Amino acid sequence: MSQMHSHGPGQPSHSHGPTPPPQQQQQQPMRPPDPIMQQLIEESFQPVDIVLGDPDNSVVLCAPHSLEKCTACDADYSALNRISRTLQMNPNLRCPPPPNIVSQKLSQAINAAKEEGNTFFKSGQRDKAIQRYSMAASLAAQRPPWEASQLMREEVATVMSNRSVAFLEEGDYIDALVDAETVIALKRPWSKGHFRKTKALIQMQQWDDAREAVQLGLNFEPGNAEMSQMLVEIEDAVRRQTEESFRRRQKKVEA
Repeated sequence: MSQMHSHGPGQPSHSHGPTPPPQQQQQQPMRPPDPIMQQLIEESFQPVDIVLGDPDNSVVLCAPHSLEKCTACDADYSALNRISRTLQMNPNLRCPPPPNIVSQKLSQAINAAKEEGNTFFKSGQRDKAIQRYSMAASLAAQRPPWEASQLMREEVATVMSNRSVAFLEEGDYIDALVDAETVIALKRPWSKGHFRKTKALIQMQQWDDAREAVQLGLNFEPGNAEMSQMLVEIEDAVRRQTEESFRRRQKKVEA
């Protein structure tokens, strides 16, 4: 039996009795759909000819060609099928969990691979470090689609930044640049990506591109002393390059 009481002076009395069953609780009436929006949805609806594929009819394919991605049919069901495959591999999930749920085991595996890469890099084993960073990035990209995409972007950006350094130390400036570009694409305001890109471009002696990259990075972090010093060095290199080009032209004219 419920009892009425208060929790302190001046506070209203209330009951801690049992909550009535759902059917007895007052339910908010469902709002009818917006007729204008409903009309727009119906007008834009276009039926799609599909078939279901293995395993167990859990993936969607275009009917004419039985393809997941089909140019002829202008169809791409890869994102939908990724969710379907994930649910297929996790039969205990009746529906995707809320986006604030994070797979802790996957997070631990990603972090472990990244830390192993850091250990190898510090010991000078850059090839093994690159392998571990690649593994960590691959694991991060496998996060279920219902998890917040920002988490995956943070993880991949961090690992790619580390791998860019390893490639740079290995003398593979192209791959170092590609990884830096990936970091920027995932996390543009992070000055670290622009710093990595600048370092790669400096090694390739692409001074104009390097200057543009470091200036963009400084826009996001104006107080970065290391990038400011890089800009000074790049400006000096550009000036020397311009002077050398001018001297060569002068020699040709004199000849």
